[in-house]
Amino acid sequence: MQLDVFSDLSEQVRYNLTHLKLRVVKGTLIHFDNFAAACHWHADLEFISILDGVMNFNVHGEMVSLEKGQGIFVNSKRLHYGYSSDRTDCIYIVVCIHPSIIGTERWEGNEYWEEKFGSNTEDYIVLKRDVPWHQEALLCIGHLYEEMYSANRNPLALLSLAVSLCATIGKHIVERSQQIAMDHAWFYIWKMTAFIHGNYENKMTLDDIAASGSASRTHCCKLFGEYLGQTPNEYLTKYRLKKSCELLIGTDRSISDVALSCGFQSASYFSFVFRKEFGMTPNRYRKQQNGQGLI
Repeated sequence: MQLDVFSDLSEQVRYNLTHLKLRVVKGTLIHFDNFAAACHWHADLEFISILDGVMNFNVHGEMVSLEKGQGIFVNSKRLHYGYSSDRTDCIYIVVCIHPSIIGTERWEGNEYWEEKFGSNTEDYIVLKRDVPWHQEALLCIGHLYEEMYSANRNPLALLSLAVSLCATIGKHIVERSQQIAMDHAWFYIWKMTAFIHGNYENKMTLDDIAASGSASRTHCCKLFGEYLGQTPNEYLTKYRLKKSCELLIGTDRSISDVALSCGFQSASYFSFVFRKEFGMTPNRYRKQQNGQGLI
């Protein structure tokens, strides 16, 4: 099975620069609903370095705990999210690197990328300070952040660091003896979450979500509960709230416009759901987060 048939419906990554598909930002879990990012996937390789606190991280239903000084590499097209089980904050750097960073023309580099970051290799690698090449990767993440926000930012240095980071992982990532990343359950989940990502602004029912994954309502709910720890409707609502936060912070659009753009029936209902989840109104959230961003 191939993910490419709906890869354009994956989570959209917001890159720092217009013509370089590289995202480097510092984030905190407190900015997310209930200290938990929305479960998502994308074609980019993702790297996280923990600067302070502890983060639980879920990749394909498997949870690992990351502490200060550690990090994680998440392979391409893997469902993942970070969260705090005890609702304490965590400060981190996240780096997302799109495959197009090595060019779109077919050459040996593309083939190497597909071999190392395809469905037959590890879903993730926890990066620890006491493993030399892990430490090398963690330092590179830090250098990428410093360069991205340097007053004399060098785009060639950014490109060099990003490619070096990918090369370090590619040198050590392990091919699995059996193809377990693309089992049927995850394929259905990918299809259903991709449907939500691509249609969240429209009216959507449980039947619609289930149909997108060729599943029954019962099977759909079972898959979301078993693999994502939430119902399909909870996932949809959290995703809509995530997108609304992006609009509240990144635009000056009215609350009514944000509500309708994110699939909520009305501004009043949007405000009710938002207050229930965040403990504040959308307007207050916008003012509080002015000048800050979500990951």
